[in-house]
Amino acid sequence: MIDLFNYRRRNTSITHVGDTPMGGDNPIRVQSMTTTATTDTKGSVAQTKRIVDAGGEYVRLTTQGVREAENLRNINSMLRNSGYTVPLVADVHFNPNVADVAALYAEKVRVNPGNYIDPARTFKHIEYTDEEYAAELKRLEERFTTFLDICRKNNTAVRIGVNHGSLSDRIMSRYGDTPEGIVESCMEFLRICRKQNFNDVVISIKASNTVVMVRSVRLLVDQMEKEGLCYPLHLGVTEAGEGEDGRIKSAVGIGALLADGIGDTIRVSLSEEPEAEIPVALHLIKYIIGRQGHTMIPATTAKNFDWLRPERRKTVAVENVGGDKVPVVIASSKANSNDSFTLNPDFIYVGSEMPVNRVEGQKYIVDFNIWKGETDTFPIFPYNALPFVSQCQATIKFVVLPYGAPSEEYIACLRHNPQAVVVSVSNHQNRLGEQRALVHDLMNHGVNNPVVFCQAYKHSQEEKSLFQLESAADMGALMMDGLCDGIWLMNDGSLALTDIVDTSFGILQAARLRTTKTEYISCPGCGRTLYDLRSTIAKIKEATSHMKGLKIGIMGCIVNGPGEMADADYGYVGAGRGKISLYRKKECIEKNIPEEEAVEKLLKLIEEDREGVV
Repeated sequence: MIDLFNYRRRNTSITHVGDTPMGGDNPIRVQSMTTTATTDTKGSVAQTKRIVDAGGEYVRLTTQGVREAENLRNINSMLRNSGYTVPLVADVHFNPNVADVAALYAEKVRVNPGNYIDPARTFKHIEYTDEEYAAELKRLEERFTTFLDICRKNNTAVRIGVNHGSLSDRIMSRYGDTPEGIVESCMEFLRICRKQNFNDVVISIKASNTVVMVRSVRLLVDQMEKEGLCYPLHLGVTEAGEGEDGRIKSAVGIGALLADGIGDTIRVSLSEEPEAEIPVALHLIKYIIGRQGHTMIPATTAKNFDWLRPERRKTVAVENVGGDKVPVVIASSKANSNDSFTLNPDFIYVGSEMPVNRVEGQKYIVDFNIWKGETDTFPIFPYNALPFVSQCQATIKFVVLPYGAPSEEYIACLRHNPQAVVVSVSNHQNRLGEQRALVHDLMNHGVNNPVVFCQAYKHSQEEKSLFQLESAADMGALMMDGLCDGIWLMNDGSLALTDIVDTSFGILQAARLRTTKTEYISCPGCGRTLYDLRSTIAKIKEATSHMKGLKIGIMGCIVNGPGEMADADYGYVGAGRGKISLYRKKECIEKNIPEEEAVEKLLKLIEEDREGVV
């Protein structure tokens, strides 16, 4: 069982992948995927070397057909002759015969349950009788067993790689577009592996929606435990995007699971050069496993908390904090500062001096002992000032609480002050554990005050990316658990305040809690990508970044395209070499547009729809 408050890695079996095993007591492995054509031997070898030189331990290659599968032998040979022993992973979709060939030349083969024997997803509902469904499972078992026999003979590992965007119509028709359906899609294959006593297996469940990804993996871990399975897990957020947004989104999803000890290998999918993914993954792992061996945190899980299917904690609304309001953002500044923001924080803490250059509509927080009743300013009380909270008549009172303080004192205070907002702080090696423990203590006592999580760091401006990764990873599980009414990021360093605030909003958007800007669901690219992905992303971003709340999917090919961007407003999907199809939601609006015309047509479609709404 997962311990919510104390970090330890989940116990798994060991999966042998070439000379780099995963699971068990092995390190959490890091990997990436080439973007070259797998028929391009020299190009694939060169890119693989760059990934390995950056620290990658597995390299995956697109394997569309038998020709690509057979060329893995040449790529493997050239790498070995150059002194590179990195295991290669063949990425197979739609054709089990290709997987059979790839198993001869790759150290691991990834198959997608959504299209291994099932046809490509069409979003059509198909009714199956129990007998028909059982017959499909029998057909799956027979074909998959043949593949496992080839893998066993060649010491080839298997990755069961489920993607939210490519669930089969069969699974969708019986289970719906749900985490439960995603898990069942995986379990069908795992049960065959167990029946055939094939144990060199790793599993991935991925989605571009971090909430779906985290909930599905949690459910899978629980279901495997119920069925006595303990295979290692590969973590990733698909189509995370590029730049800061892609890093934050990946850290929210992957970090939420790593923090609970889940994950044996990770891939950070960025729409950038593949070797750029490796440092991000390495830092995430280093940051999370730094919690190993921490001082134990004694805590009791709240009776009404469901880790598998969490709902937002019910809290009293204190003006714009808590209740059904979106989580707030708090920033720390100085009383005489002339800050300018891309996105304005809901509150600015200015400390022991009243704000001088006040902005109309902006709310401020000051130390309780200088608050004089101003309507745009609210007091904050440290724990040792609890006795003064009840004497204050402010409409919002912020109360700083560390876990481990005598709970009878703060519980009584909060019950008598429903307008108090808790600010959860921790200096513990496992701050997630302590902050979770505090909220669970409130829940166990029936206290419904909102909670803002305060996270403190020490990073320079040059270390902005590290700040973003660490803060997103720290907040991931708290947000997925439904515990977050606000976020307050502090940094003792040269990092610009606007970057701190933008990161706060970015984390909330990555967790689907608060939308403040355009969201781009863009894939990292691979050998299947049918157009210039990065330049296209740049063009679309430049033209649409002002459209707050819009979601645009930018996908290299059809494998996960329409499914992974199902909740996007618009989609731009590679349909053939130099050809693009445009989508509105799941509906294909126009097919096979020449690449040079597609961006303009997408923008025209968006503008026409916006004019229609107006």
